[in-house]
Amino acid sequence: MKATLNTLLRTSYVAGLGILIGLSAAVIANLFVAGIVWMNDSLLISPRSRMMASSEWLLLIATVMVPALGGLAVGIIRHFIDGKRFHGPPDIIATVQTRQGVPATQPGLLSGIASLLSLGSGASVGQYGPLVHLGGLLGSLWSRLFRMDISMGNIAIACGVAAAISTIFHAPIAGILFAQEVILRHFSLRALAPIAVASIVGYVAANTILPQPPLLQIESAEILHFWEFGLFLLLGMASALVAVAYMQSILWVGRCASAMPIPAITRPAFAGAALGVVALWFPEILGAGGENLRFALIDEAFSRWELAILLILKILATAWCLGMGFAGGVFSPALLIGSLFGALFGSLVATLSGVNSSAVVVYAVCGMVAVTAPVIGAPMTTVVIVFEMTGHYPLTIAALSSVALASLTTSRLFGRSLFDRQLHQRGIDLSGGRSKALLTAHTLQALINPNCLQLSPRASVKDAMLAMSQAQVAEAYLVDAAGHYLGTVHLHALIGAAPQDEARQYAPPDDLCLYSDTPLWESMQALREFVGERVPVIDRQYRLIGAVVESDVIRAYLDILADMRREEYAPN
Repeated sequence: MKATLNTLLRTSYVAGLGILIGLSAAVIANLFVAGIVWMNDSLLISPRSRMMASSEWLLLIATVMVPALGGLAVGIIRHFIDGKRFHGPPDIIATVQTRQGVPATQPGLLSGIASLLSLGSGASVGQYGPLVHLGGLLGSLWSRLFRMDISMGNIAIACGVAAAISTIFHAPIAGILFAQEVILRHFSLRALAPIAVASIVGYVAANTILPQPPLLQIESAEILHFWEFGLFLLLGMASALVAVAYMQSILWVGRCASAMPIPAITRPAFAGAALGVVALWFPEILGAGGENLRFALIDEAFSRWELAILLILKILATAWCLGMGFAGGVFSPALLIGSLFGALFGSLVATLSGVNSSAVVVYAVCGMVAVTAPVIGAPMTTVVIVFEMTGHYPLTIAALSSVALASLTTSRLFGRSLFDRQLHQRGIDLSGGRSKALLTAHTLQALINPNCLQLSPRASVKDAMLAMSQAQVAEAYLVDAAGHYLGTVHLHALIGAAPQDEARQYAPPDDLCLYSDTPLWESMQALREFVGERVPVIDRQYRLIGAVVESDVIRAYLDILADMRREEYAPN
């Protein structure tokens, strides 16, 4: 009876957690999107408001000044964030994958405000990345309020992310997949229940509280010929090249921006002004591009030249805005870039083949997911989004064909995703899996024992053996007057040596020593060939600060893996 009651209470707790996080994340997501729409309409950024502008001069001035002033505000906000960088999905992924700490609240909230200003003022950045980050941050805040442990805290973060994706795409299954495919990077029964509840609540709230129009509205998308699946595969490989160019452009502009003789605080304003000038001729590059995405799915809404020009300009505009310091994501621009490329590909296929092929919308959707999936590292999520938003099974299979080769090609050319590449640049390598990331996030510092036998470099063999005998150890560390480590002498090496000789001459020249900030992963690799009791540990000034026992390193390694397994496989 007691066990049954505990089970019911635990189940209610899990369901309540999902409902709380899902509802709050959905409200925040819808408010965020509604705020962007309101700002775009009020500031003459959206196509509809630009068509209804009362004065051409007012439209010209707004086109240049609004992004510039928005960039100025964003630059000022960035100046007050620790580290002088905006936070986003990579920070959420790093928090969960390394199991260290929680997402920083103040930089996270300021990044959300800056993203709202960037998108509202027309910067060519995405809205879904900031929403994923805000959802994860919200989940983390709830976990701290209920004093959850790290494992449940990570699940709470995943709940917030799932609810955000479910809300903005009206796709609850995709929300669940994204949280487990991109954030948790494992599928467990323990995490599934609260994430599913949060995602479903997000879906319900999306349709009842400040509902936003769906991203895609596709009435019909028939696949006319089976041989076109070969073209979808080809489109996937070609889209991979577009995705790589898109991601490399963002990284390249970011590197170039830091070398520009422009103060960091004013770079977004400069970028906004330049963007506005180009937008005088090509206003389609302003904002996240939701309207242009819908047009790209319509036959002959854009000519081939317009598709090609917009494709190139959108890549450049997004790289320019993000690299110069605007806040925002890469998801929405990737959707537009992919749909433009897919529509262009489909249009060329129809012309070159001379047969009645499937509608452009089919190729546009395939290109859309084939570019987006490798950028965010979520192939299954993007495919499921297509199915949930269109309900069209053949179109989903076509999208899967393109995504499969696009993800494979991109992973060989660039890596798993732009998020992982950005984390790698910060010293967090997820390419070796979660266990490697966890072991890399922990250092030897907590395992160091400062009580170790130290000898003068002038100590004789006789004195060294006597000291080791009294300390009951088989090795001692030679340290000069300033505390610098000079080597290790081993008892077995001194046996048979002349007593008056200096012990130092018997210290092996290549003995292993480790830095105190060496990650556990690297320590384990270094200890592969080690034979001995303990390894001396030094600081970056080469001063001895203690020693670490091999068994302690192995124990820490096993404890970390056990924590990871508990999070992934333990029951609720």
